[in-house]
Amino acid sequence: MTEISKISPTQLLESLRAIVGDKACLDASADMQPFTTDYRKLYHGKALAVVLPATTEQVSEVLALCSRNHIPVVPQGGNTSLMGGAVPDAAGDAVVLNLRRMNQVQEIDSVNDTMTLQAGVTLQAARAAAETAGRLFPLRIGSEGSCQIGGNLSTNAGGTAVLRYGNMRDLTLGIEAVLPDGRIYSSLRGLRKDNTGYDLKQLFIGSEGTLGIITAAVLKLMPLPSATAVAWVAVKDPHAAVQLLTEAKRIAGQAVTAFELISGPALSLVLESMPQWSSPLPEAHDWMVLIELSSGGDAQTLDATLMRILEEGMAGGLINDAAIAASIADAQAFWRLREEISDAQTREGGSIKCDISIPLSKVADFIAQASTQVLEMAPDARMVIYGHMGDGNVHFNPLRPKHASAAQFLSEHYVSVSRMVDGLAHQQNGSISAEHGIGVAKRDDLLLCKTPVELELMWQIKQALDPKNLLNPAKVLPAPSAAS
Repeated sequence: MTEISKISPTQLLESLRAIVGDKACLDASADMQPFTTDYRKLYHGKALAVVLPATTEQVSEVLALCSRNHIPVVPQGGNTSLMGGAVPDAAGDAVVLNLRRMNQVQEIDSVNDTMTLQAGVTLQAARAAAETAGRLFPLRIGSEGSCQIGGNLSTNAGGTAVLRYGNMRDLTLGIEAVLPDGRIYSSLRGLRKDNTGYDLKQLFIGSEGTLGIITAAVLKLMPLPSATAVAWVAVKDPHAAVQLLTEAKRIAGQAVTAFELISGPALSLVLESMPQWSSPLPEAHDWMVLIELSSGGDAQTLDATLMRILEEGMAGGLINDAAIAASIADAQAFWRLREEISDAQTREGGSIKCDISIPLSKVADFIAQASTQVLEMAPDARMVIYGHMGDGNVHFNPLRPKHASAAQFLSEHYVSVSRMVDGLAHQQNGSISAEHGIGVAKRDDLLLCKTPVELELMWQIKQALDPKNLLNPAKVLPAPSAAS
């Protein structure tokens, strides 16, 4: 339990405005509404105020003020979370701290291949800044126009290129974070080797704003590829997709940048939502993969490599049909289809979002077993299944049938289906959250998949850094009494 604040709301607002300025401190309900409702409109909360600091020093002052007065703070970036982790609860006793004004790319070091930037920079802006300097920042996710680097770090975002480049943990050399009491931690040195004790930045990456507020980072940059080859491929089934990935890596090695699995219902949903778009293939298929190769070599060689992968896949009975992107526009059209799946589900409503990861060798069997069990529970569910097959991350999202309302489908099946899917992933030595985080939606599910020792250690870290439990409270960690 947190202590009750001893400062009045009026005094708090005056103090916050003195720190961030009048226009950067919102307290009217209508002004705060975009910051207190999540991306999917599933989580709605209230706040004492929303503050938009412009500097790390302002973040520090806000946290110090709130810590002294026992006021919870909810950190927020682009508010694209799918797990309810970036909005306050209904109590109305918290301050939302949004970082969108901290949106400066501070330095690009083309020799060190690093980029230093504030946490409020959108992923799209970060990628564009790197490209302008002739470099690549390889994180790619569908919400790149609105999600922010701080949120990407706090959820350890992965996306479509993890197969080649890794998650945000792998792409980060240093961070700056403000602790719950206002102290500032910084490792913004751009070092690839620093063996001087605990790697403290890793505590904050993936902690969803429960240990500190990330305000800046030093990220790795890569050479900008000079050639890219993309194909949309119909495969026999997920087992064939796994075999094709194995062959692609054997033939192309590190050039395999992305390998995305897409079910027939997932593509159908997108095409229904976007009737002006068309499938890359003339016939419907139950399973498809989107393959991207990239390299610093010439396009002709890379095209030949992709063709060899497809030819050997055809000869081996893994591939039913394929379309090769003949231009940049074709490649972009293929990727739009893949990236639109999430938003199409949001518009449709009634999606049971399971974001699991398991060893690649078990992915196909998992999909088959989980699909069978879901259809036994909800025979008419649309099996929207897609994800980053290269790193074992499957977005397994049964969707309501067209004749059922979202509310009906979710009330009848959400708990049983998600528990079954997560339980099956856990049995396969997998994770119930591959890249979406835990937030509120998966918080209590940690009791089913984390050992008492793991939960105890996480709470000890939380209490060490945030003894008053003021920073993003009731997110990520189940209540200690529930965990005991």
